[in-house]
Amino acid sequence: MLQKIIEISQETCNGCGLCVDACKEGAVEIRNGKARLVREEYCDGLGSCLPVCPRGAISFIERDVLTAGSRSGQWPIQLKLIPAQATYFKDSHLLISADCSAYVRRDFYADFLQNKVLLIGCPKLDAVDYTEKITAILQNNTIASLTIVRMEVPCCTGLAGAAGAALKASGKNIPCKFVVLAVDGRVLHPSAPDR
Repeated sequence: MLQKIIEISQETCNGCGLCVDACKEGAVEIRNGKARLVREEYCDGLGSCLPVCPRGAISFIERDVLTAGSRSGQWPIQLKLIPAQATYFKDSHLLISADCSAYVRRDFYADFLQNKVLLIGCPKLDAVDYTEKITAILQNNTIASLTIVRMEVPCCTGLAGAAGAALKASGKNIPCKFVVLAVDGRVLHPSAPDR
């Protein structure tokens, strides 16, 4: 699967290490006096390392990145970190899930995730309104369908509300399904949107 990652010019890099400090994912290290992308699968493609490089040695490329053992097929999966446009969104079936959902639903992968692009988030822990990010993803990509899986707890209403508002704001007619899970993992409300 193609993913946007960084590339570091070994000829231009002076080994200052500023990019290592800027990379919160731990994808970049200094080896033999030069910065190197040592874990492609960790690179979130957001480029927090680019502006700190005093030599301009870092650029973006698209590469087929193996996410070994991953059932989602893309990285990152956290809604705050995901880019608004990516090749894996093309004609995708998008699953937006509350962080907790995969842990309470034993068959989460088989029931919801299979053949979908996964985005996870928690409005309570992230303290953010996801509406703008989801709207940008829906507007900038060809999404075939949208499924939102949330928990029955009140803090999850923000995730479903943001997805519903984003779908409306996108101006697109994308088939959408809302699923509410009980804290014991049972499906309480398939296709029950939060209004």
